[in-house]
Amino acid sequence: MIELVQVARRWPGPPPRPLFDGVSLTVARGELVAIVGESGSGKSTLLNLIAGLDTPDRGRVLVDGADLARLDDDARTRLRRERLGFVFQAFHVLPYLTVGQNVALPLALAGIGDTGTRVHAALAAVGLADRAHSRPRELSGGELQRVAIARALVHEPAVVLADEPTGNLDPRTATTVLALFGDVTRRRGAATVMATHSRAAARIADRVLALTPDGLVPADAQ
Repeated sequence: MIELVQVARRWPGPPPRPLFDGVSLTVARGELVAIVGESGSGKSTLLNLIAGLDTPDRGRVLVDGADLARLDDDARTRLRRERLGFVFQAFHVLPYLTVGQNVALPLALAGIGDTGTRVHAALAAVGLADRAHSRPRELSGGELQRVAIARALVHEPAVVLADEPTGNLDPRTATTVLALFGDVTRRRGAATVMATHSRAAARIADRVLALTPDGLVPADAQ
């Protein structure tokens, strides 16, 4: 579902500097890969390349068989809306919408109507079936991240990208949310890439890879 072939990217600066070179990666359906690395190593940039939000200086990025370099802006936007789900550290749950309305946003953007059944199923999968009418201010940090996971998965994306998804959570809540995240993404059959500093996050992954200037290497090889 995800394939990176000899991808290179420089940080534009100032001053410009190389981030990584020669990154190759294949992620299959139902597989969760954790990317670890020092701050500034380019983990978020790598996720942006997979999402088509950024372009590599060299190499190819393919998502669900589509070579992103061959897609125009409209096609990349459609791919993100229809085939990708995002989970961020900062949740990005809109405070003026209910929980259910937040989860329904990807469906609305994709032009999918009759969202009630899908929203209920997504919230049930993360243990929040009874909170659809709640406001975000009524939820804990762990519950808000569960809402973000439900929103990322409601349209059944082929690919899920998570950028430090538990960075704003205490260790106990983070462990619970991570276990849920791994379970739900695997059951949905999504190819999942998670950028993280967390050892607990890395433990739920099928593979843990370290991002270095020369590419991706098994984390235990460092």
